[in-house]
Amino acid sequence: MKNYFTEDDERLKWKTNGSRLLLKTVVFNLMADENESTSGVKGEYIVMNAPDWVIVIPEKDEKFLMVKQWRHGEKGLSVEFPGGVIDKGEEPEAAAARELLEETGCKAGSLIKLGSVNPNPALFSNHVHVFLATNLVQTGEQHLDEDEFINYMEIPVDEVLEGMGTPQFCHALMGTALVMYLKNKRK
Repeated sequence: MKNYFTEDDERLKWKTNGSRLLLKTVVFNLMADENESTSGVKGEYIVMNAPDWVIVIPEKDEKFLMVKQWRHGEKGLSVEFPGGVIDKGEEPEAAAARELLEETGCKAGSLIKLGSVNPNPALFSNHVHVFLATNLVQTGEQHLDEDEFINYMEIPVDEVLEGMGTPQFCHALMGTALVMYLKNKRK
């Protein structure tokens, strides 16, 4: 892929001179970073530090295995690919396999990494790692965390493409994952 960053872009970079904790939660820490531009402009910028996440796209017979769950920020249900937080010391691929099994009861015969993105580089410091899961084997029941309430279902790929961006498919990162899937299929 072409590199769009040039030597001239070095002047766009900022450095962090200090950071202080504003809020510590179970899922992220809210930080105030004291940043300075190369021209000496200084400012305080809020950053959410969270562990990396995974999204798994389970594909079987022109269908995706999707999950439905309540999203507190949206205050509504959302249809999504399985996924979750990478545990400390866990590799992204292992987390993808674990999340798929926990949320759907399925194991993947094959996991292919499709890419990684920052969920919102203006605010977040973490990354989301996207995997394609194929050759699925149903092993039994879900193994959900205490605060997870998830239903899963198979949806034809075309219906997911059609639904993306509607109230049922409201999670923006699922659209990003879907683009990575389509890019992989194009190869």
